[in-house]
Amino acid sequence: MLGKHQETYGAFYRSTHDNEHLDTKTELLVGLAAAMAMNCLPCTNYYLKQAKKAGITQGEISDVTAKVMAVSAGQKKLQMQEVLERYEIDLSTFSK
Repeated sequence: MLGKHQETYGAFYRSTHDNEHLDTKTELLVGLAAAMAMNCLPCTNYYLKQAKKAGITQGEISDVTAKVMAVSAGQKKLQMQEVLERYEIDLSTFSK
């Protein structure tokens, strides 16, 4: 039997599929992007299967994937900048 918190989460998650402002296609693409960004393989699988059923194209999936990759790469770039600044590391002092 599911615990109270798991049941509450399940109800919350199901409610996110009832959108007031997003159409089904947009909801699925946003879900896919979030699943990829959070590295949730079961969620990514779910959203890809739902996207196929909804007629979402390979090109649309590719655009979402590219956007997730771009945001992820940007985050890693900022992470490196923060480490260099916080710990006063000068990359120009490293050998080439």
